[in-house]
Amino acid sequence: MKLRQLTLVCVMTGGAALAAETDPRDVKYDDYGGIEASLTGIAGDAANGAIIVGDKSKGNCVACHEVTALAEIPFHGEVGPMLDGAGDRWSEVELRGLVANAKLTFDGTVMPAFYKDEGYIRPGDAYTGKAPIAPLTPILTAQEIEDVVAFLATLKEE
Repeated sequence: MKLRQLTLVCVMTGGAALAAETDPRDVKYDDYGGIEASLTGIAGDAANGAIIVGDKSKGNCVACHEVTALAEIPFHGEVGPMLDGAGDRWSEVELRGLVANAKLTFDGTVMPAFYKDEGYIRPGDAYTGKAPIAPLTPILTAQEIEDVVAFLATLKEE
């Protein structure tokens, strides 16, 4: 019994090592802000990406973007472009870059950098207005970025 558990732990640990996330500081952006390589080496899950796009405590993309596929979620924003047809307008490389850090493609955008942990001008600590004490972490994990990209890639013009 103990040998089986140890074997299972070794197999699980070994599998996890194969799918290492790219650290936000190691992401390679192209000249236009795109990211060619997957941040995890694991295909994105479009269904989970849809949840993140609509989740008010995670991606919350619908706060600024309208997404017809998520019409059941109330209060879509109009600050950013409608995301219907995003899979036709942008390649996977471009979508990955836009979700990770849109400021590298669209200078002056108000869209947050979802995969960044340094170089902020003045991040606040929640709603206190004070600078954070602990190191910053990205808003989304590398796999969540891949999941959102997978979902956005499904949004085609009809």
